[in-house]
Amino acid sequence: MSFVTVERRGGAAVVTYANPPIGTMTAAGAQEMLDKVRPLAADPAVRSILITGGVPGIFVRHYDVGELSTASDAAKGAPPPAAPAPGAKPERGFLALCDLLAEAPKPVVAAINGLCMGGGFEMSLACDLRIASRQGVQIGLPETRVGIFPGGGGTQRLPRVVGEAKALEIIMRGLVVEAEEALRIGLVHELADDPLARALEMAAEWDRRGAEGIAFAKRLTRAALSRPLDEGLADERRSFSEVMRTASAREGLRSARPPAEIQNA
Repeated sequence: MSFVTVERRGGAAVVTYANPPIGTMTAAGAQEMLDKVRPLAADPAVRSILITGGVPGIFVRHYDVGELSTASDAAKGAPPPAAPAPGAKPERGFLALCDLLAEAPKPVVAAINGLCMGGGFEMSLACDLRIASRQGVQIGLPETRVGIFPGGGGTQRLPRVVGEAKALEIIMRGLVVEAEEALRIGLVHELADDPLARALEMAAEWDRRGAEGIAFAKRLTRAALSRPLDEGLADERRSFSEVMRTASAREGLRSARPPAEIQNA
């Protein structure tokens, strides 16, 4: 069974996840998505990646509870796992997928077209922007209701989105909110009648802009809260010098100058 389809729409790659009938994330589904998104992230012809759900009324629900239950049973009595080496990152599966979405050198947008729970919401948190449907959307991290916690990046990415206090409330109480509340507290950036159509409008903007400038901007902004200010500023200044040498910067800057100024250059 295939879980993931990819459709090219201009410079955008629309990645659709579908696991009917209930739309849960699974180990096989996460790996298939990782395998299909990885080449998109590396392809310079792909200017943006849009993630959406293929089951009506569902973006991606939680991670498959049966798989988690089996993993919990297998862990009973086993020695604790060794601590990962500093800086080590997963290479396969759901965790690697979320890291890839966050680190891809291009915009990644979650077009949330329905239920977005647990692992599905954690995946959307790894995206750069989240656009939700005005109707039929529920978003949250209900893991503590079943004795676990969000282990796909939720405890680390959500505080960076809504702040520590609100993240603690959402995670510890296992809260689920609807679209208007999600927008009010900052879980999503916009509401739209058709979130994928709105994401495609954004993608058309990026198609017309320099890819290098956007890639630098994403990387620097993503790193801003995880390192000292002086280190980030030094990287920004060095990166600005790099982007100024690109053809897309020269073209963009010249096109922004008044015609008389260009003629006199």
